[in-house]
Amino acid sequence: MSTLPKLIVILGPTASGKTSLSLELAKKFKGEIVNADSRQIYKGMDIGTGKVVDKKSVKHYLLDVIDPDEEFTLVDYKKKAVAAIRDILKRGKTPFLVGGTGLYIQAIVDNLEIPAVPPNKKLRAQFEKEIKKPGALAKWYKKLLKIDPGAAFVVDKNNPRRIIRALEVCLATGRQFSKLREKGEPLFEVLQIGISIPRKKLYENIDRRVDQMMKDGLVTETKKLVKKFQVPSSKFQELPSMSGIGYKEMGEYLGEKLKVKSEKLRKKILENKIQEIKWRTHAYARRQMTWFRRDKRIKWIKNYKEAKNKIGKWLK
Repeated sequence: MSTLPKLIVILGPTASGKTSLSLELAKKFKGEIVNADSRQIYKGMDIGTGKVVDKKSVKHYLLDVIDPDEEFTLVDYKKKAVAAIRDILKRGKTPFLVGGTGLYIQAIVDNLEIPAVPPNKKLRAQFEKEIKKPGALAKWYKKLLKIDPGAAFVVDKNNPRRIIRALEVCLATGRQFSKLREKGEPLFEVLQIGISIPRKKLYENIDRRVDQMMKDGLVTETKKLVKKFQVPSSKFQELPSMSGIGYKEMGEYLGEKLKVKSEKLRKKILENKIQEIKWRTHAYARRQMTWFRRDKRIKWIKNYKEAKNKIGKWLK
């Protein structure tokens, strides 16, 4: 029998219901929640990341950690997440690691030994210069896959920051980024609960969430971020955090909106960007499920009752 401290993981694709499920489970089992979503670590990015609003009834960690123009590596995340989990355990509470960023979760569950590679300033300067050209991002992604074919499974082809980070790690270590994360001795005894949801229903949830984000003011939130960091909306997605779904499209919309006078055309541009967000989120959810399905340790559930029963038996 394991003598390691216990950790519960609640995972699943975006819009699968992780937030509401984890809140109910944390209340039931006297728990506190550590965020495992790579976008929710950023301050001021609330609507577009679906950040939890109920922070009073359940204590949360690793939300609003850094500004959107700051770097935050996997090494940084692991260090802060492990410290938070240990703090929760020290106070006799049950730690819940909740999110959809597979690499964040794996870093904790498997105690990944991650090389602390500093940014390659020369490579990044070249990347920033070339990335402005049409088709440049795809060329850099191909360059990465030539060195590390396995990166196709762990690096989003539309995420410039992830691409350049993977490249600089490969070049610095002489090894493939996708194979660098070696497992260490486990830090915790872990129960991983995955939310199983039919794809059709998941897509419907995503579309409803995007529509709600627009009603809640995603355009206004993006405007505030553009103003705060004094970045032209056309270059907004070049910030470390802003290549993500939602903010990238709204940044593009704000830039294109300035170029047209017709209100009808502006409305059409916005409608197209909203649809782009939905399609990109569908694709992202598929990639998340591909990642999670490879881990046979995950216990898949369909509702709160199933999750509650599994956790209750496991804790005893």
